Amino acid sequence: MKRPEIETKIMNPLMGKTIPLPSYATDGAAALDLRACLDAAQTVHPGETVLIPSGIAISIHDPGLVALLVPRSGLGIKHGIVLANTIGVIDSDYQGEIGIGIVNRGATPYTIEPGERICQMMFVPVQQAQLCVVADFSQESGRGSGGFGSTGSL
Repeated sequence: MKRPEIETKIMNPLMGKTIPLPSYATDGAAALDLRACLDAAQTVHPGETVLIPSGIAISIHDPGLVALLVPRSGLGIKHGIVLANTIGVIDSDYQGEIGIGIVNRGATPYTIEPGERICQMMFVPVQQAQLCVVADFSQESGRGSGGFGSTGSL
């Protein structure tokens, strides 16, 4: 299967020179690693939220494709560093620099180094839906309106 080509614009002269461009860590990786495009290290204190520049902008063009920013599991588990909005959505028509909102939910300060891999970006198919207002649903589901925990825990 041919990989879609995503136009990528360098937004900071450090990107591609002292800071590597986003890349897949392995052949089987589902997401590219995005790096902190910083001139100097930045410390994030417990409970603090910061916006880290990625140094790039992308143009997806295709409304059937979205880029999702997801946390790196090692940073979250080992240091409490996660994305401020849990998952970032880069719409197909957004062309500005990708900013990475980071929150430190850990108990100790964490220093983000220039060029450090701080999140992942994956491209996922999207289908827009048409909402149709109805008085009753045309088919009943087994779950119905059962909410949180209604399917059990085991």
